[in-house]
This record gives sequence, C-alpha cells and structure tokens, in this order.
Amino acid sequence: MKNLILLICLVSFTFSNAQLLENKDTKAIQKVLKKQRIAWSKNNIEEFMEGYWKSDSLKFYGSNGVTSGWQNTLDRYKKAYPSKDHTGTLSFKINDISKINEGAYFVLGEFHLKREVGNATGIFMLVFKEIDGKWKIIADTSS
Repeated sequence: MKNLILLICLVSFTFSNAQLLENKDTKAIQKVLKKQRIAWSKNNIEEFMEGYWKSDSLKFYGSNGVTSGWQNTLDRYKKAYPSKDHTGTLSFKINDISKINEGAYFVLGEFHLKREVGNATGIFMLVFKEIDGKWKIIADTSS
C-alpha cells in the first residue's frame, strides 16, 4: 500500500511538472508572437523576422509556393509588403498551440491586417522549436 501511494504521488508530481513546463513554453511562444505583431505594425519587417530561425533550412509556404531560408523569407516579405500602407496593423487570433514533442510546438491561428491598401485576413500554421534556449519559427504556412 505504501508503494502504491508513493507511485501515485510520483505520477502526480511528474504530470503536474510537465504541465507547468508546457505552460511556460506556450507563454514564451505567445511572447514571440506578440513581439512580431508589434514589429509588423511598426512596419519593421527585420524586427518581425527575429521570431524566425535564422537558417537556410527555414521554410515558408504561402500562395506562391515554398520559400526556403531566412534571407529569402525576409526578401519575400519586403517585396510583398513594401510600405506601411501594405503592412498596416497586424492582429492575431490564436486558435491552438499544441506540443509536437519536447522542444517543439505547432500554432494554428488567423491573422488580420488593417491597412490603407485594403484589409487582409488569412490563416496560418507555425512550427516553433526551441533553439539555444529561444523559441523560433522553423516553418510557416500562411494563406
């Protein structure tokens, strides 16, 4: 009986600790998204891109196909959103943040751009990975 109680306590502690870590991760991911939203709304695409993994292995998948690499993704954003009239004010609706495995999550959401050249809305799925203690987007599918 004593061993059973000890086992139940251990399982409870492990589950509780895992949930605390997962909460910490999702809050850190939400912080990255908030920084991106603010940077985008200031028309600062370079600062917005700080949320992405600075690697040639970064993948962005949009209506024009797959863009590989951080620099190519930055160039794509700058071409598609050349001025403040195009970037406008960004808002997100996060619909789900789910753990893939230790150190990786996917985020499902909606984006809304209020802008001079016409408002835009769409959906996205981001894959976040913890790299060197920081949460970075390693893959982005937006449409």
